[in-house]
Amino acid sequence: MVATGTMFIAYLKHICGMFSIASFRIKKAMAINMQHEEKMNEEKMVIIYKGLICAIDIHRKAIEFSQVIIKSFEGSFFCLIVASMICLTSTLVQIITYNSTEQLVLRLIYISVLYLYMFLSNYTAQDITDHNEYVFATVYNVEWYVAPLHIKKMMLFLLQKGTKTFHLILGGIFVASMESAATLMGTSISYFTVLYSTSTKQLQNN
Repeated sequence: MVATGTMFIAYLKHICGMFSIASFRIKKAMAINMQHEEKMNEEKMVIIYKGLICAIDIHRKAIEFSQVIIKSFEGSFFCLIVASMICLTSTLVQIITYNSTEQLVLRLIYISVLYLYMFLSNYTAQDITDHNEYVFATVYNVEWYVAPLHIKKMMLFLLQKGTKTFHLILGGIFVASMESAATLMGTSISYFTVLYSTSTKQLQNN
């Protein structure tokens, strides 16, 4: 769990950096356009084109890299999600039936570590989505509408791509986000409630 989680967070932070670089390239290219709007020549146009093309290329590579990472870790993510849910549910049940304070403390620490692990993984994945949206927010916020026609076409292409939200799907079944983390926590508590109710009824019948 530690190895998979650490590598996953490191890779995702790298992807966040790529999205930030893409945003910076767009800002820099459009800043050149605003500074030299009145005396725009072919050389300045080439610099702006190169900046925008570089931004688009970096953004594309970041998307591709994230998809490769998810595909590479797909089996590990599926096993981690299933194992985490089983461990959380069983540990919550064990807390109710603890025999000593030491056992209670150990199980509480165990649950806290699992919830923290779940939170950090989903928080980092949510960070990817936020950085991707920031790229297109940058496109919206720069004054692209005063740029020459050819640059406007490139910016409109970026704006069109921004209509699709980008999410990381872990294990092929789970969309990684803060909302999903809250759903997982709620699901583990629901399973615990069902197991506890079932075990209580069985004890009463016996």
